[in-house]
Amino acid sequence: MAYTVDFTNVSTVGLESSPVAEALAGLRANEARYFKNKYGHVFTTRPASEAQDVVDWVHKILQEERGITISSPPLEATEFQVENTRWAYVFYENGLSVNVLYALDDGGKRAVGFKLSDGMEVPAELADFRFARQKSKLAGTIRGSFFVIKNEY
Repeated sequence: MAYTVDFTNVSTVGLESSPVAEALAGLRANEARYFKNKYGHVFTTRPASEAQDVVDWVHKILQEERGITISSPPLEATEFQVENTRWAYVFYENGLSVNVLYALDDGGKRAVGFKLSDGMEVPAELADFRFARQKSKLAGTIRGSFFVIKNEY
């Protein structure tokens, strides 16, 4: 069942099994607020089991671009298009959020972003990345990193 993310009243719906559920819910709400304020888009997620196509697409990009396999189970996922850019998000049980920004126009921006929930360790599969810190009223301290996608998906 789909969940419309509320960034006013942050909820752990769908994320309860995460050891950092509160922080991950704040991270998800932070993303929802960004898309609502910047694009007027309502951020809605589905259980990963109902969004396997999204999870598979994100995992394919991670594997083919960098040989990365996320070891934590995915809890939720979403995909949508705004301003000719396809976005996909997968939220994992360990507190990780992976997003893909994929411009549909040739030569546009295409990247994978990683965000770590407050209180989680850097997963071993992402140990080679450097993470910048960002403060968020909804999510505490978010650590983020990214890489540019080189191939077509």
